[in-house]
Amino acid sequence: MVQLGRRRSNLLGRCPRAVHHRYLTSLCRRSVRREMAAALSRALKLPGKKGSDLGEYDPLTQADSEDESEEDDLVLNYPRNGLGRDSCLGTGSSKLRGGRSGRLVGGEDEAQEDEEEEEDEWRERLPSKSRPDRDDMKGMQYWSHRDSGRDRAGDDRGGPGPLGGAGLGVHSTDAEEKRMRMKNAVRSAFFLVPLVCATLLVLLCAFLIPCQKGELEKRLQWERALGDIGGVTPRALALWDVDGDSVEDVLLGVTEQTNDTHSTQGNKIYSAVALSAVSGQVLWRKVMRESVMYIQCGLQYSTQPSPVVLLIGKSIVMAVNGTTGRNLWSFLLQSIVSPAVLLPDLQGDSVPDLLIATLPADAQYLYMTLISGLTGVKLGHPVLFNLTSGKLMGPLLHETQQGAYYILFGLGNVKAISLRDIYVRSTSKMPMTQALQRKDPAWEGLKKNNSFIHIYRGDEPMDFLLPLVAGFGNNHNRLDTVSNINASKSDWVLVYGSSKLSVLRQKDIRKEWTFNSAPINSQPAPGHFNEDGVPDLFIRHSANGIMQAQVVDGANGHLLWTAEFVCPHLFLETSAISTSTGQSAFLFWASEPIKAQKNVTKTTVAPGVAAAEPLIRKLFLMHPAYPTILLELTSTTDTTVTSAVSYQERQKDATYITVSSRPTPDSEPGARIVKSMSLRAAITKAQIVRLGESNKTGEPVKPGAFEVNKFFRRLSFKHQVRSERYIRPYLLEAYIQ
Repeated sequence: MVQLGRRRSNLLGRCPRAVHHRYLTSLCRRSVRREMAAALSRALKLPGKKGSDLGEYDPLTQADSEDESEEDDLVLNYPRNGLGRDSCLGTGSSKLRGGRSGRLVGGEDEAQEDEEEEEDEWRERLPSKSRPDRDDMKGMQYWSHRDSGRDRAGDDRGGPGPLGGAGLGVHSTDAEEKRMRMKNAVRSAFFLVPLVCATLLVLLCAFLIPCQKGELEKRLQWERALGDIGGVTPRALALWDVDGDSVEDVLLGVTEQTNDTHSTQGNKIYSAVALSAVSGQVLWRKVMRESVMYIQCGLQYSTQPSPVVLLIGKSIVMAVNGTTGRNLWSFLLQSIVSPAVLLPDLQGDSVPDLLIATLPADAQYLYMTLISGLTGVKLGHPVLFNLTSGKLMGPLLHETQQGAYYILFGLGNVKAISLRDIYVRSTSKMPMTQALQRKDPAWEGLKKNNSFIHIYRGDEPMDFLLPLVAGFGNNHNRLDTVSNINASKSDWVLVYGSSKLSVLRQKDIRKEWTFNSAPINSQPAPGHFNEDGVPDLFIRHSANGIMQAQVVDGANGHLLWTAEFVCPHLFLETSAISTSTGQSAFLFWASEPIKAQKNVTKTTVAPGVAAAEPLIRKLFLMHPAYPTILLELTSTTDTTVTSAVSYQERQKDATYITVSSRPTPDSEPGARIVKSMSLRAAITKAQIVRLGESNKTGEPVKPGAFEVNKFFRRLSFKHQVRSERYIRPYLLEAYIQ
């Protein structure tokens, strides 16, 4: 019993506080059982267990011994259960160790007895091992658990570890935490920076760029009063980018009233003005000695990057710098009746030369003068042609499939003469280049007893002559090479007898087809209505207050579309604009459309009596995809005298430039109004006008307004590029060369 008490006292001194309560309870229970077992053994006189080495068997004592071994195993092997000697004790653990050490030092016998008791416990746990093996294993496991417990306690407290370095655990832990924080920060940065950049890019594309585009559309819409205008005579108008902002600017002739009676020009001042297409501000102004009849752009000099602008009056041809308006050269020539014709280089200076037609008043002689495009010097002397009376046709440059150049011109009829012959007659020498010396045998075989090739000669006078090129009316005053190549290699459109429309093949100078209509009042507008690749023709004619608009197939002369309107009393050319669908949109002026159910309006007008001039004129847009739908873009009481179309390639938009005369309440001349309108912006605000009879009552209107608006708002505009689809096979080879 004394040994048992010592053993229990030693175990209690070594075990942690957390195990004391459990162990005391077990100790009381075992003491009671031992006393009961001893009393029973004495009563029965059974041999009991006297020592750990006697090997005697006592059932009750042995059972109690097994319970003790289990409890001792819990205490002796607590490092295996996650309980270090000092891990759970905090600062008090050292005191327990100190008390335990004091007791061990004070009694060597007690320590020896403790070790023997621990050996008994290991023996009971490892019954299959031999005693030496059990002794070795017991010692290794005990001290390994003891050292590991101390290591963990040292790491937790930051005290001495197995390496003996004071505070090493704390510093290593802080460094590791800093490294982890830095690693997490870098990971977060790598994730957040691309996310923020992507968000900013989306916001930029979604809001900023469309806002800039919308702002540009607003800036392209402006109106400016500039000078005055007398009557409704068409005035000079041209489009070209002169300030380098990739937007075609507006150049026009201006006439202003003045009170200076001593001026050599009377009480009027004539000038040419360049306006910015973006804001409508004046870029430069060039005062002229007379009214400007034609303004032509596109001539380029290799020594000057700025564009060259030609200003042509009745008796002067002047070239100015397109950016500054500074004078480059001028040439005096009387009775000019046509714009300049761009010719190939005649002198070998790498600059195209020019041809000007003059027609003295009350004379039957037409003069053609060659001018150097670089210096403005006259080449040779004017060439005279004796012609009959009639409306002037041309002159136009044409290049045959053999590469020979001819000039088309005429008064009431159309003739052709080789450019080589004009040059020889003007300078008395042969052209320098091989291309200008060339003649087309097929064309030369059409001559009859004179030097002219008759393109058209008939009893009915000629009214209009133009190339069959889509959008020709929008750029017929340009001098750039691309536009002139397109116009010089196509078939021709003829209007003669005021009511006959024909297409003339340039291959053999024969008519392709003829279309008869009412008198045609304005020049036809070539554009793509169907998808056969051949430009179709938009024509108009007016009678008895009714204007009829028609589209004629350019391939065979069949009627494709027609509509009737109240006559606007305007003689303004229709504009054909190339769109993203491959077809052309047609812009024309008219008044209210006359629908089929309102035909009675026509019959109530007496023959020969014109309907009253409408106060409101409307600009309509018609697209072949919806031929029964018109978009009313704008309406005005102004009288529009000339117009032009400019393409904005970056915005996929087009602007419609008009020069109008605004009525005034008194007898003073009307103000000249220059107006720019973005077509895409106008389409968003346009009103839908339906042609023909409406659907039956109760049935939905087709096509619906949503479908129409969706189509037109997605429509974009682009500059017309000559397509090989409508170059006839016999022209393809020459065009590629």
